[in-house]
Amino acid sequence: MPSPAPQVDDLGDVTAVVPAGGVGTRLWPLSRASEPKFLHDLTGAGRSLLQSTVDRLEPLVGGRVMIVTGARHAAAVREQLPGVADVLVEPSPRDSMPAIGLAAAVLERRDPRSVLASFAADHVVGDLDVFDDRVRQAARAARTGALVTLGITPTYPATGFGYVRVGDPADVPGAPDARRVAAFVEKPDARTAEDFLASGEHLWNAGMFVVRATVLLELLAEQHPEMVRLLRQVAARPTSIEDVWDSLTKISIDHAVAEPAARAGRVVVVAAPFAWDDVGDFASLATLLAGSGDEDGLVVLGERRLVVNEGSTGLVAARGGRTVVTLGVDDVVVVDTPDALLVTTRQRCQDVRGVVATLQRLGREDLT
Repeated sequence: MPSPAPQVDDLGDVTAVVPAGGVGTRLWPLSRASEPKFLHDLTGAGRSLLQSTVDRLEPLVGGRVMIVTGARHAAAVREQLPGVADVLVEPSPRDSMPAIGLAAAVLERRDPRSVLASFAADHVVGDLDVFDDRVRQAARAARTGALVTLGITPTYPATGFGYVRVGDPADVPGAPDARRVAAFVEKPDARTAEDFLASGEHLWNAGMFVVRATVLLELLAEQHPEMVRLLRQVAARPTSIEDVWDSLTKISIDHAVAEPAARAGRVVVVAAPFAWDDVGDFASLATLLAGSGDEDGLVVLGERRLVVNEGSTGLVAARGGRTVVTLGVDDVVVVDTPDALLVTTRQRCQDVRGVVATLQRLGREDLT
């Protein structure tokens, strides 16, 4: 059963680590390299996705929150989170493993028994009582020496997410929902995704990991010992980061640690039946905000007074300061910013990433 209220004390050894990287190119032109999606309020909550992430973690861990972000975004992160003292800055993006590994090395140096709980900066989570309970279960499993992931209970046959195949019960006291991970599975085709949903044996891989900092580094060292040596060097002497960072392998935590650890029987999954969305594109954003649409089914992000709708459905992001009129178009997506206008359909939202690549080929980095 979910805990009735957040209790910080039993997570006193846990630090929440929030890797704040990535651009979110499928949300262009709102999300760009200079101002990625985690810095935006995409839900109308009055808080950016990053701020909302920290808001839901602080009741669990108190002030033990660490952000890992790029040099380009460090000032904006500090401005949005003035109460977070721990901001680690990457000189350049090297994917999730070096970022989370750096946090692990810093935490290990402070306390070898510390537990790291990593959550993306740009996801939306609901059912916070369930979220709190499953994080607590994951921490209990992590204290046994396992690498623990929170697997989202799938609600439809998604082809855009990786999956976790669930194995036998892990038999961890205080963690009744903990199971062994049989395997991590790559993004499936539509028919396979339907089979996964019907089987009840697969969960979405949302990239949420809970693990002792030292255990994470030991697992990483089995495949990438030099990376671990350099990360520990940076933790001991932070000024050395500029000299060594670009030599670190660019790799995700899934490929570097989670998949090989699962093959070795070292990974546990806690089923997480709370509402979750990675806000991957404008179609998913429209679905997420569907309750805020007008009577015609048009979702408006930004200033509603700037949008005039006559019989259209879909989503309009009015961020350009001018009036947007939609007339008789179904499932339209209009994103208006001061220097770029995107017009597409919900069905083509996944292709926005390709538009960004085209602009880069054309030398229009000013727009990306």
